[in-house]
Amino acid sequence: MFPIGDDNSQRRVTPVVTFVLIAINVAVFLLELQRGDGFITEWAFIPARFTENASVDWVTLFSAMFMHGGWLHLGGNMLYLWIFGDNVEDRFGHVRFLLFYLAAGLAATFAQYAVNTGSAIPNVGASGAIAGVLGAYLLMFPKARVDVLLGRQVVGMPAFVVLGLWVVLQLVSGVGSIADTAQTEQGGVAYMAHVGGFAAGLVLGVLLGGLRRPPDRVA
Repeated sequence: MFPIGDDNSQRRVTPVVTFVLIAINVAVFLLELQRGDGFITEWAFIPARFTENASVDWVTLFSAMFMHGGWLHLGGNMLYLWIFGDNVEDRFGHVRFLLFYLAAGLAATFAQYAVNTGSAIPNVGASGAIAGVLGAYLLMFPKARVDVLLGRQVVGMPAFVVLGLWVVLQLVSGVGSIADTAQTEQGGVAYMAHVGGFAAGLVLGVLLGGLRRPPDRVA
């Protein structure tokens, strides 16, 4: 089950911040390809390095959000941001959406960091921040139609079904990754960042007034 779109009929504003975030992520990834491993090591979030000198390494909390481990990693994240980010930005407004996105990303990073503060594996990716977007989307648009690819068919499903299954997968995988210490040390998908980001999206969605319906447009 792979989401490919959603219902944007109620969207009122152009999702400028979503577009800019996608552009920045793509630009940084191209820079990664050009600069190589040294660039990744310098700007990725590395838990052990942060533990040793957080006052200097704090900038990687933000820079790592815009880095990715490969084309598939980048493409999947940007697709999810494209599908779900515009509706959340529409509800929050541009500035609040940007602050929300960054806050969710920070929460996701610290959720993963708490699992293993001494890890030397570089953490990169917008997955945690985008998981926050998914949490807010589920909170605000639980019955919105999401188009998913099932085999060769496109099927419309309620958001709470699509995102609910995504959450279950992350929880199961996250528990497994914590139990499997060897896997954690070898790197891989940061499932706890996904869980932490999603939870932050739900909480921040409430705090930022996401449950309040916006006023109707005047024709």
